[in-house]
Amino acid sequence: MKNALLYVLVLVGITSSSLAQAPKIKFEKYTLPNGLKVILHQDNSVPVVAVTALYHVGSKNEDTGRTGFAHFFEHLLFEGSENIKRGEFDKYVNGAGGALNANTSQDRTFYYELLPSNQINLGLWLESERMMHAKIEEIGVKTQREVVKEEKRQRVDNQPYGTILDQTFRRAFKEHPYRWMPIGSMDHLNKAQLQEFIDFYKTYYVPNNCVLSIAGDFNIEETKKNIALYFGEIPRGTTPIQRPNIVEPPLNGEVRDVIEDNVQLPLLLQAYRTPKQGTEDYYTFNVLSTILSGGESSRMQKILVNQSQQALAAAAFPFALEDAGMFIVYSLPNMGNSVEQLEKSMDSIITDLKTNLVSEKEFQKVMNQIESNFVQRNSSMAGIAESLANYEVYFNDANLINNEIDRFKKVTREDLQNAAKKYLNKDNRVVLTYVPKKKG
Repeated sequence: MKNALLYVLVLVGITSSSLAQAPKIKFEKYTLPNGLKVILHQDNSVPVVAVTALYHVGSKNEDTGRTGFAHFFEHLLFEGSENIKRGEFDKYVNGAGGALNANTSQDRTFYYELLPSNQINLGLWLESERMMHAKIEEIGVKTQREVVKEEKRQRVDNQPYGTILDQTFRRAFKEHPYRWMPIGSMDHLNKAQLQEFIDFYKTYYVPNNCVLSIAGDFNIEETKKNIALYFGEIPRGTTPIQRPNIVEPPLNGEVRDVIEDNVQLPLLLQAYRTPKQGTEDYYTFNVLSTILSGGESSRMQKILVNQSQQALAAAAFPFALEDAGMFIVYSLPNMGNSVEQLEKSMDSIITDLKTNLVSEKEFQKVMNQIESNFVQRNSSMAGIAESLANYEVYFNDANLINNEIDRFKKVTREDLQNAAKKYLNKDNRVVLTYVPKKKG
């Protein structure tokens, strides 16, 4: 989306409580008769408010012949409405001294406005217009097709390693819709008819598929009245919402491939299939990723980059989604080091996790790091609003914003070893080697 950044709003959106104290996030949650879930967190310490709308629709809800719709709508729904002229979403927010944006994943689409607190009704009006009166017209569809094509060229096609997630997920998933990325297919978007876009909008961008989450400086009772005013008359969606129930079968064997790309340096990636977010092993892998690449003293940084100098960079991170997950490990070989030797070193680090318990000292350091990161994630109004919506949509429990850290704290050193033994195996991974394109 177009950026309309007002940095001061983001900066002053810090809560007044000390991070070390991990303050409890108080909120009120209720549901309108039309199914719209509302979550309100009041913090009057600074005159800023975040108005957000999370729709439970992502690329996994798309038809196999019409991929890219959810991401396309991220753009299309800024085109205007019956009461907002084309291109004026940004003008309203910029004129009020605020910022706005949106993002799309495999599982959700998220819109937000960061505003001075006296402009909260502007945010409510904009989001209600997006939900009820969005204009799905040929001119907007044509315009946004070109915007999405340009985004794909910049972020995927012409970006070094820009295709890496696409290449990974299409090999890791053969049946589940996670096998395609949110950017989708430009050919599918070109072939789609206007009525298909209208139908997608009427199916997914409805109050009973949305969480309206607001955090910041506002009066709760007054805001509840205005929410009812702006959203209460929007009719509930009646078209059944498609939720894929496909269980991806095991890989049953290592998948390896070499990708020639416009890159200067090779890159080695290992992606292991793991459970979906919210499971016990999901928290275990978050701890494992911190052990492997959470800072200068992490194992991959220390062993591959600093000591042996085999890699210029190395990292591991969990990519957990609503229905499944991946644990991704990658590194870029340093000058004079082969990809083959680097892979042996990466495998050796993984093997050590399987054969030896993490020391008490390292484990405690990592757990302290995770707790600090958890608190910092909820240090701004925008972050709080988004976290509340995410927890409500994915776990049906917005209060995880306060107590999810307890799930991390239940992870033991034995859990780390058991998860590594269970999932970090060659027959459960995709291995990709990116190499420079051959000349000529």
